[in-house]
Amino acid sequence: MSDKAAITMDALMQDPEFIKVTSHLNQDLIERRNYRPPQCDVFNDAFIRVAEDDRYEFEIDSEARKKLPEIIDNKVQRLVPAAKPEETFKTQYTRARKIGIVFSGGPAPGGHNVIAGLYDAAKKVNPQNRIFGFLLGPDGIIDNEYVELDDDRIDAFRNLGGFSMIKTGRTKIDTTAKMALSRETCRKIGLDALVVVGGDDSNTNAAFLAQELKADGVQVLGVPKTIDGDIQVRDKNHKVLCAMSFGYHSAARAFANEISNLCTDSSSDVKYWHICKVMGRVASHLALEVALQTHANMTLIGEDLADFVDAKRLAKARSEGQAGIDYTAYGMTLRHLSRLICEAIVKRAAVGKNYGVVVIPEGVLEFINEIQVIIIKLNTIIAEYNETHDIDFHTEFIRLEDKREYLRRLASLSREASDISIWNTRDDDFFNDIPDFFQEGLLTERDSHGNFQFSLVPTDKVIMGLVKDYLNILRERGEYKIGIQRAYFDKTMRKADMDPDHYGSVLFDNYSEGEYLLVKKNIFSLKTLKQALVRENGLDAEAPIPPPIEKIYKMSVPKFKTQTHFYGYDGRGSDPTRFDCIYTYNLGMTVFNLIANGATGQMAAIKNLERSFAEWEPIGIPIAPLMHLEERKGRLTLVLEKSVVDTHSIAFQTVKALREKWLGAEPGEDDYRRPGPIRFTGKSEEDRPITLVLNALADKITS
Repeated sequence: MSDKAAITMDALMQDPEFIKVTSHLNQDLIERRNYRPPQCDVFNDAFIRVAEDDRYEFEIDSEARKKLPEIIDNKVQRLVPAAKPEETFKTQYTRARKIGIVFSGGPAPGGHNVIAGLYDAAKKVNPQNRIFGFLLGPDGIIDNEYVELDDDRIDAFRNLGGFSMIKTGRTKIDTTAKMALSRETCRKIGLDALVVVGGDDSNTNAAFLAQELKADGVQVLGVPKTIDGDIQVRDKNHKVLCAMSFGYHSAARAFANEISNLCTDSSSDVKYWHICKVMGRVASHLALEVALQTHANMTLIGEDLADFVDAKRLAKARSEGQAGIDYTAYGMTLRHLSRLICEAIVKRAAVGKNYGVVVIPEGVLEFINEIQVIIIKLNTIIAEYNETHDIDFHTEFIRLEDKREYLRRLASLSREASDISIWNTRDDDFFNDIPDFFQEGLLTERDSHGNFQFSLVPTDKVIMGLVKDYLNILRERGEYKIGIQRAYFDKTMRKADMDPDHYGSVLFDNYSEGEYLLVKKNIFSLKTLKQALVRENGLDAEAPIPPPIEKIYKMSVPKFKTQTHFYGYDGRGSDPTRFDCIYTYNLGMTVFNLIANGATGQMAAIKNLERSFAEWEPIGIPIAPLMHLEERKGRLTLVLEKSVVDTHSIAFQTVKALREKWLGAEPGEDDYRRPGPIRFTGKSEEDRPITLVLNALADKITS
């Protein structure tokens, strides 16, 4: 670079406009930071009480009562104005407190506003209140690593995505040693309360911390966070207490915008099927919301697949009088699922649409019975091996072949042993029939909670591999064809001075009807095309196929091209929607007021999220009664139950009712919906997830 250029660049870098356009600041960021979400009406009062609500009942697990006796009898608590509070209450409510907060698990849009709401509420009640953020998740509590939060730090992250303010981590405080170190950290700081922001495992951890630290006078509260949307709380009578965890709406909107763009691309380039895998390991809430947001051509909902019964196979088995058959086993299989997808692809191709968008939840395979059984068995085998040997299963058996050999030995032992083995020869045969890459996935190392890591398995590749194989069979049978628009056929033939009617009945099965024409099934190659022309049209056997006819035939032969996409980390790192900004800010204010009223072992929540903001109701939900025994790492452990998609809900039933319309297997434009990007500014941003809007509408109509 010349001296003149260098000098010019130096001068340019001092220019205010240059500094402005190259700064990390932009107008949207400035507006986000300056925005102050509205607060629920109760927070306008100077003093707030909790009122126990006996309308809600829970089925309490006996193990939860045994392990969490100090908090198991907690009730649902509503935040209400403290009318004419006594002096003792005022003193207790306003006393100076030290409150710690920690993020646990993956990021979710809105987490920073939980901190901002907590901070603002605490400082409003008493400016001497102090908020400490533990760094890098629960490790910060164990290692006593924290930062005291102040106005500047809070203001820098208001309404922004991520957990960047204090970072996050996945460590669990699940041993005596870790609990002792956590207790010592709380003692050194002099904490009055600890807030755990996380998912089901993190809130489970919060419950155990609340139990252990109660004697020390440290309150522990949870906040429901997960983009998967699988923290939804109902009592035993199905009354909704928490309709959705925070971050779900933002992630779904981020995914929906990207997938909507693919719908646009697909219908523009007309040659790709976009296969979109979205996060959701054990529940398909994100896929459901994305379907409602985008009207993608096909969306798989795992919970729907789990309910599937193969009626044809069931009827056949019964008619043949097969004895000793478990008829309940005729559920969804990988093979049948691939056939359903192929059917949709073939139907669209028949009307000239050899393209489209498929949405698949990342954990869809867990809802396929034959795969679920294999996963459960492998989880148990790996857990038992780790427990009985001094070396980890994945360290001992590094290569896939080594792992397969170990499984073969187990299958062999099952033939010799008199008792029932967990891994038998049928399991081994099925396992060895699936592709190597899927075997690798099924045997991949489990996560820290003992869960199968679906995000590491190319779910889309597993399913679409079967789809491609079967489409090839259908193409060879002449059943997978691209429909030729009648007007185009007529134009092409007339341009070559050829009579369309003369050739139409020879080429097409449906020439007498239909806007899109389908080449006959017995014409599946240029050779069979010529044979048909010779046989039915009198073409000389030595003559070439007329070019217009060959052109039409080649246009009818489909090429199945796919593009695969995974939506997960990008959505959980997006900036929050206005809905999540408001939701999380009020969650933060809720958690402070629960603390100020002496609560512990509660999860902060907002009731009536599905309704208008004026009807939102801040509450505290007891965590311990929500816990039950679940298998983790081969053993039963108390955990907070995940919520899956309710296939009876109006949201799912809407998707089910509109499936054929959204598939678009008919002439004309597809019914794609354009949700657009997350628009924090302006008036066009939706105020709630569509799933909540639909479910609320159903309640309104039936009430």
